Amino acid sequence: MSIGRIDLNLIKVFDAVFEDRNLLRAGKRLNLSQSAVSHALTRLREVVGDELFVRTAKGMVPTARAIAMADDLRSSLRRIEATLGVEPFDPRQSTRRFAIAANDHLTVVLVAELSRLMAVEAPHIDLVIRPSTRIDLAEQIDVGRIDLALGIFAQVPSRLSARTLMTQGELIVMRKGHPATRRKLALHDLARYPLVTVSVGGQEEGAVGGFILERGLARQAEMFDRHALEEALAGIGATPRYRTTVPHSLAIPALLRGSDMLSIMPSSLARSLAVGGDLLMREPPYPSVLSTFRGVWHSRNDHDPAHVWLRECVASAAQQVA
Repeated sequence: MSIGRIDLNLIKVFDAVFEDRNLLRAGKRLNLSQSAVSHALTRLREVVGDELFVRTAKGMVPTARAIAMADDLRSSLRRIEATLGVEPFDPRQSTRRFAIAANDHLTVVLVAELSRLMAVEAPHIDLVIRPSTRIDLAEQIDVGRIDLALGIFAQVPSRLSARTLMTQGELIVMRKGHPATRRKLALHDLARYPLVTVSVGGQEEGAVGGFILERGLARQAEMFDRHALEEALAGIGATPRYRTTVPHSLAIPALLRGSDMLSIMPSSLARSLAVGGDLLMREPPYPSVLSTFRGVWHSRNDHDPAHVWLRECVASAAQQVA
């Protein structure tokens, strides 16, 4: 295949369709009609000798060949654009759409603040929040379906980049009028009263030490430090009772209001849930564990102006939350 047969615009069409999985959305991003995008794909298919994308009920699904060439091809396109200074990014005028992976906790406390910031700085940009707990997160980042993943990551592979957003400890939440609110919370309270905890994967899903490892990316599976709690209670000869385990943190208030259960969670989530006044917060009666929340993205987007802008917005939102 001669390089002279390759039109750079065809690579841009491939990039847009690969990310959006939809000809209409890709066309809007490129200011092209759907038929123009389809025609460009036909030309590229002829050059490459592969179908590249297959139309299905779920959108344009890339072939194995498209997936194999996507990473290097899209990374090269970003470098060319950065070198030539083309495709300037103006957040006030841009109509881009970004996909962020986050759990419900970070959606409430961080993405909500991000949305407020973007409403002022980028009124035409859309956000799509996808669950970071129910997908192969590393693969979604690799193929460009996720622009930025938010969470606690114990391990980040070299092909991905990461940025620290905020560090916080844990708080214990209970209903107003709970017997344990009449005095300072003690270790024996955590043995006496059952717990409601958040977990999105146990050992049966491959979790090790509270983290799930996928393609080199280890993401947090539990929203509290189980080891710190159990070690503290072992010191008084006790063990915790995990009565209720849920996959979503926003179910916790309803579970606490009608029971004497306690819940251990990140401090920012605790503050958010306690705003109404019917839930109370207490410091843990053992050394509070500090967790670092980070944003993770593919390294091919390190210097992309739009992605750089998005990450700065997320960092600003995290500062407000912290």
